[in-house]
Amino acid sequence: MANRDEATFRTRRVLPHTPDQVFEAFARPDLLARWWGPAGFTNTFETFEFEPGGRWQFVMHGPDGSHHPNESVFLEVDAPSTLVIRHVSAPRFVLTIVLAADEGGTAITWTGVFEDPAVAARIRHIVEPANEQNLDRLQSVLAEERSRRLA
Repeated sequence: MANRDEATFRTRRVLPHTPDQVFEAFARPDLLARWWGPAGFTNTFETFEFEPGGRWQFVMHGPDGSHHPNESVFLEVDAPSTLVIRHVSAPRFVLTIVLAADEGGTAITWTGVFEDPAVAARIRHIVEPANEQNLDRLQSVLAEERSRRLA
């Protein structure tokens, strides 16, 4: 039997924003659509029910013109500290996002646990850099929002 760690991806970063500001970037679909996914991707949200048990259906559009339908369910929404999302379309995984106040702003820990360790092994080379790109994009959107607030 495969080790659970083989199916787990973790990313951690400190963002120079408050936990409330970071959480807002998940809670507001207009912001989330701007940064969710790897570099070069865009999103079209079809359903966004940001509450425990709520559905999130969207299509990620790749820079190569590809379209990737996604469906998730919000398992936990605990502002401004925790968000748990079950990705119910393939590949299936649970993403837990924890936000904690840090002297530099907010420490964000992003942990994805895939249902199938074999699938996780096959896509590790995609997921690990994509998670970093996702956080890069989040950081950029938060910086844009800060500039907008200060203007």
